[in-house]
Amino acid sequence: MSDSENKERNREIAENEAERQTTGDIRVSTWAIAVAVVIGLAAVGWVLLHNN
Repeated sequence: MSDSENKERNREIAENEAERQTTGDIRVSTWAIAVAVVIGLAAVGWVLLHNN
């Protein structure tokens, strides 16, 4: 494998890894937002129930 082929292969690997990392970050962010919304709704519901 020549040096230029090796560099191209490494570049492709790096691009694939960056894409995989971005997908994982988006998935984690989506879960974090969903959990925050559920906790927020639970807190609002608790306040509304105990505000009487």
